[in-house]
Amino acid sequence: MLGVGAALFPYELAAHSLDKAKLSKFGLQLYSVKEEMAKDAAGTMRKLAGFGYKQFEGFDGGKGILWGMQPSECKSLLSDIGVDFVSSHANVFKDLDSQAEQAAAVGMKYLICPYIGAQKSVEDWKKVADKFNDAGATLKSHGLKFAYHNHDYTFKMLEGQLPQDILMENTDPDLVDFELDMYWSYVAGYDALDYLAKFPGRFKLCHVKDAEAEGGDSHDRGVLLGAGEIPYADIIKKSKKYGMKYFIVEQERFVGTNPMEAAEKNAAYLSKLKV
Repeated sequence: MLGVGAALFPYELAAHSLDKAKLSKFGLQLYSVKEEMAKDAAGTMRKLAGFGYKQFEGFDGGKGILWGMQPSECKSLLSDIGVDFVSSHANVFKDLDSQAEQAAAVGMKYLICPYIGAQKSVEDWKKVADKFNDAGATLKSHGLKFAYHNHDYTFKMLEGQLPQDILMENTDPDLVDFELDMYWSYVAGYDALDYLAKFPGRFKLCHVKDAEAEGGDSHDRGVLLGAGEIPYADIIKKSKKYGMKYFIVEQERFVGTNPMEAAEKNAAYLSKLKV
């Protein structure tokens, strides 16, 4: 019977063991410190590792997804500082094969579409889903997987349907995963845990970004983790039973702090969580 239970409830069973420990590994979306990365990518990554980050998510800052480094150079740096380069945001509709080769060479697991823009119709969203499947097939041939990172526009109803639902229902789980930006889903009025429960196993990565209390533009509410109103201690603990694996800090708004200081404080917050 245990074998049957494990087959029926893999996420729940895995969560029991994970819940007993602290969040030992968490990452940073390097866009959070984009100016520092532009000045000294390797030095910045070393400092971030010192803050406690064990995972990085990159982005193309004009020098490619490896910031001008050769794969061997980047891989050596990552080994030296004890960090896994889990993923990178990238233009997945241009030179995907060459980007995939670089990503695979440094051990990345995902290349992620960071933005697609609001579409005009349900049919347009279905076409986007087809593009995601195609990109996923290409990445699979390189041993990688495709993922899509949402903004708030996929959580706004269109023609009686939710665009995010359309993407979930029209992409192949074998080819496409999703990265839930919990800030954007929250300010759009959707509970992260409720949505994860709706599509268990489809979201393997998330952006952990807090939002201050309502009172301004939803695009301008980012604050330090723990200073806002998103209950991350509870979300992180419970999201694991729905298949969440990678918790990636992102911050783009800095009030009374700066990017590196914020990165350090956010790491300290996550390292103390008992999840």
